[in-house]
Amino acid sequence: MEHEKTEVVITDIKIPFWSMVVLIIKWTIAAIPAAIILFLIGLVLTVLFGATLGGCFALMR
Repeated sequence: MEHEKTEVVITDIKIPFWSMVVLIIKWTIAAIPAAIILFLIGLVLTVLFGATLGGCFALMR
């Protein structure tokens, strides 16, 4: 049996306004811990990179 491709075009999605507001608020709340985690990862990488470069420059003096 061969599989034929079927194209689907979505023309309209009906979502009540307040349901969309609640969804956006949930996304915002979920993004806060993710931003904190990414900040901490960036902080650790910056400290390690800075310490490595600082040590290299201290040895070159």
